[in-house]
Amino acid sequence: MSTAPDREPAPDHREDDVPANADAAKNRSAEPTFTEALSAAASRSGLGQVTPGEAPSARALLAAMGGIRGLVESIVPGLGFLVVYTITQELVPSVLVPLGVAVLFVLSRVIQRQTVVTAIGGTLGIGISAALALLSGETANNFVPGFVINAVTIVVMLGSILARWPLIGLVVGYLTGDPTGWRSDRAKYRVALIATSLWGALAVLRLAVQFPLWYLTVSGASDLTQELGATKLVMGVPLYGILLWVTWLLVRTAYTPKKVSDDATPGV
Repeated sequence: MSTAPDREPAPDHREDDVPANADAAKNRSAEPTFTEALSAAASRSGLGQVTPGEAPSARALLAAMGGIRGLVESIVPGLGFLVVYTITQELVPSVLVPLGVAVLFVLSRVIQRQTVVTAIGGTLGIGISAALALLSGETANNFVPGFVINAVTIVVMLGSILARWPLIGLVVGYLTGDPTGWRSDRAKYRVALIATSLWGALAVLRLAVQFPLWYLTVSGASDLTQELGATKLVMGVPLYGILLWVTWLLVRTAYTPKKVSDDATPGV
């Protein structure tokens, strides 16, 4: 009796295909959406340290400015420039000492296994400033990147206002999970408009005070490098902290929940 040839078994699905596909789907679902990314960025901002509607505290303000360590890392390089230039009146040590201090701050964070992103960003800015001053041979050009940052801030703030999407409103909107609803609330929109205008005004004030000092210095009319360094320190962290506090208070006026009157009858 002849026997039929054995049929080749149908290829089974590989067992490892399912986990691989599942892992791929899981990775795709784990990727943050655009809205989630913006919300995360807002939470990392200074305003993200206080829940909208809550009263800001000194501790929250300090945290928003990076804590004691963040303040030291923000102030010491600029202070180092001012001290070294006042003593030496020399370009090279005045711009390299702050850069060296900033690098030490980064190394310290690396050794202690702390977040270094902010410190590296600050060091990069100081490095660009130092390179510009060294290449041009003009100490005052160490402050030019700061002028660019303030100019960009003015454009962004003004642009968001003209587009009727004040930037502070967007930040607070993403913090509260309501990225667009605040625009239909007159009080919230007004607060966003005022706060955004104030941040733009701070950038204008910095340029209005510091740019003439820089111009008089590079034009040879007078050496105002020390005055430029001092005004940058005064108009930096201190004014940032004050305006951040004011912004929190403004936002609180619009986001504080309305209290129900004690005389109101439940269910009516």
